Amino acid sequence: MVLNFTKMHGIGNDYIYFNCFETPIHHPEKLAIQLSDRHFSVGGDGIVLICPSQVADAKMRMFNIDGSEGKMCGNAIRCVGKYIYDHGIAPKQTVRIETLSGIKTLKLQIENGVCVGATVDMENAVLQPKQIPVLLEGEKIVNVPYTVAGKTYGITCVSMGNPHCVVFTDDVESLPLDKIGPAFENAPIFPDRTNTEFVKVIDKTHIRMRVWERGSGETWACGTGACASVVAAVLNGFCAMNTDVCVSLNGGELIIKYTGETVYMTGPAAVAFSGSVDAEI
Repeated sequence: MVLNFTKMHGIGNDYIYFNCFETPIHHPEKLAIQLSDRHFSVGGDGIVLICPSQVADAKMRMFNIDGSEGKMCGNAIRCVGKYIYDHGIAPKQTVRIETLSGIKTLKLQIENGVCVGATVDMENAVLQPKQIPVLLEGEKIVNVPYTVAGKTYGITCVSMGNPHCVVFTDDVESLPLDKIGPAFENAPIFPDRTNTEFVKVIDKTHIRMRVWERGSGETWACGTGACASVVAAVLNGFCAMNTDVCVSLNGGELIIKYTGETVYMTGPAAVAFSGSVDAEI
């Protein structure tokens, strides 16, 4: 079956997007596994379906490289906003996107009639352990010692519609994420697995982050991870609330503001290329 797609990315966090207003996609989990391979297919961190919604301007469904469905992706949702604006599905500056973690509101950045980025109201961070979920006691998990693969880390756990474990360290660049990441992702305290962010604090308005995403491995960027990292930085006293914090990721930078009531994420959205693929589904 020949399918048309658009490859888009938010600072290097790249997905293969399908317009399901035009063509429904069956078995998306199989399609994600088939197309995400960077050597033998289109390549990406997964696929995203842009679908009709009964309650918003569009619905986003995101599938990781391993075929698992994610509840939310901050970089992908900016690209969905760009797509529905640029293609006339919702030609307005404020759009609402339905996700598995609720409806998110985006304020689009328009230049010369094209969407180039967005500020997303990611809603408030979830800190209660049972709702993240993480199997540890307490009202919040902030800098709690936990041993992974024989080494003890101070972990801070946050949900941004998906679970995150944030670790602050002075050594970000040389970390062997291919070994540490899977150990965190599949640690027994995370019943739904977890995304893990390794963060170096540069100063009160700037942090450096690398991320291991559950179901995808290390990616160049993670919007929800950047949000979780800034929330964690505020909880640990490294950054201030109601302040724009620049998060430097492998693929670029995001601006995150945690107000205590919501988290705002601002960043670009770009098209890499469009094409068609003969999919075996």
